[in-house]
Amino acid sequence: MKEMANSQEAHIEQVFKNQRGGLLGFIRKRVSRLEDAEDILQDVFFQFVSAYDSIESLDKVSSWLFSVARNKITDKYRKKKPEAWSDIAFQGKNEDSEILMLEDILPDFKNTPEDVYARNVIWEAIEVALAEMPPEQRQVMLLHEFEDKSFKEISELTGVSVNTLLSRKRYAILFLRKKLQEVYAEL
Repeated sequence: MKEMANSQEAHIEQVFKNQRGGLLGFIRKRVSRLEDAEDILQDVFFQFVSAYDSIESLDKVSSWLFSVARNKITDKYRKKKPEAWSDIAFQGKNEDSEILMLEDILPDFKNTPEDVYARNVIWEAIEVALAEMPPEQRQVMLLHEFEDKSFKEISELTGVSVNTLLSRKRYAILFLRKKLQEVYAEL
């Protein structure tokens, strides 16, 4: 029994050593403050240790950890005090700061039939809005939100300055917000 506990402890420690850097980088891209990123990382590993016995396949620990991290990031943004869009400052501490995220304008869904329907309606509206969006805004939106590329990576890929990309992303989010307001009103 003691040998099994030592084996689990060693595995948890090894997972922590192997995954810490990648997870912190993943979280850091999505959270503006390092302290918040470290808090989220700590929560992720706490949940990992707590759920260690219930994780079915230890081969998929990495994807499990990243899923938990994504959920913790989403929870952090949901707990944030809502701000009026006109009051949001669109500037960061450095050029890689993540400013606005798609999840910031989406409602919190459960898995009730009504929520599944609403989620489908909203995603259809997002697809339509993306098709109507100016190509430059759509490109930065897709690369940043759906391909998880940083503004610096997008800049290197497209040759467009980070400030221009930030501006395009802001306009894309505002465009989506306007389009989704009509859908939210109907729901």
